[in-house]
Amino acid sequence: MLADSPIFPSLPAHDIDRAKAWYKEKLGLTPIRDLGPAGQVYASGKALFVMYQTPSAGTAKHTLAAWVVADLDKEMAELRGKGVKFEDYALGDKGPTTENGVSRDPNGGAAAWFTDSEGNILSVTQLPPGMDLNNPAG
Repeated sequence: MLADSPIFPSLPAHDIDRAKAWYKEKLGLTPIRDLGPAGQVYASGKALFVMYQTPSAGTAKHTLAAWVVADLDKEMAELRGKGVKFEDYALGDKGPTTENGVSRDPNGGAAAWFTDSEGNILSVTQLPPGMDLNNPAG
């Protein structure tokens, strides 16, 4: 059953070599396995994802992946120090509104979005106090 199976996200890249260099330099991530034409496997925390080459990279206008971090402001400062630029949004009731790149919710959670070298929208997220990813329903 899918509910008991791990999910394996895929991130597209126009230029796999450029993407590998960007992920290493900006995010500190390197592939753990080369799948040849099928892509590169990465590990982040306990999750795996694949990056593969396709001309369709960067065409999605939504978040493709999010990293959950303990301290969003600290993570953003580190990423900004490596040249990552955070997006600002003012989407009203159609999406997030950010200030200095951050959208904060009334429960204490926060998120910030950035674009990788391939045009993919990614985010870093700080969960609201008391929320546990191992038991998200509470």
